[in-house]
Amino acid sequence: MEWTDTGLVLGSRRLGEADALVELMTRDHGRHLGVVKGGRSKRRAAVLQIGNRVAAVWCARLDEHVGTWTIEPLDARAAELMASAVALNGVQTLAAHLRLLPERDPHPELFEAMAAIVDHLGEPRLAGELIVRFELAVIEALGFGLDLATCALTGATADLAWVSPRSGRAATRVAGAPHAAKLLALPGFLAGVETSEPATWGRAGIDDLLAGFRLTGHFLARHVWEPRGIDPPATREGLVSALRRALVSAVD
Repeated sequence: MEWTDTGLVLGSRRLGEADALVELMTRDHGRHLGVVKGGRSKRRAAVLQIGNRVAAVWCARLDEHVGTWTIEPLDARAAELMASAVALNGVQTLAAHLRLLPERDPHPELFEAMAAIVDHLGEPRLAGELIVRFELAVIEALGFGLDLATCALTGATADLAWVSPRSGRAATRVAGAPHAAKLLALPGFLAGVETSEPATWGRAGIDDLLAGFRLTGHFLARHVWEPRGIDPPATREGLVSALRRALVSAVD
């Protein structure tokens, strides 16, 4: 069995003396493992860094086998990503989120989203907003999507300001005010997220970005990390700290 696809490197680990077991997020075949022969060589190891985009051929005798990769670089970004704390923590966080998906389950929209975010990790404000949106998309893909487009109490679509930590549904500023102590803040850049235009992205302030990460973090913990008995990726906390430092520096 053999197929060809475009992939993003999520990670690799040593296999024997010379080979590497490599995990890719492929566009049409989902998250996939395979062996790269000679993957520990200096030349091949440089290609197999997290965040690099590659052309990949997967081959195995049977579909259920681990199989082998033949990989060629398309866009080697790893060295550039290592130069920034936002970029380094960001790409590792994205990879950790994609590992939450079932292996070999295609999610071309998440592949395209990660590829786009990697291109913007050098822009902290936009990168932060894109990663929050990515986390919402992962939550949706896992079957726990939030309704941030309409108020659960009134049906209104304007002035949404809160989210129920239980139902994941939004509420307007006025309707949610009596319950504000029990609700999560809905940052402005996510209000009406289903209809927002990409041209307006990348303008969120620090407080809104932090509120966005608190919101997605709550639902990732409730629906994914805690039920599976796993910890949040440490790089996510590092990402939020790096974003805060970068944006405060930009203001100063």
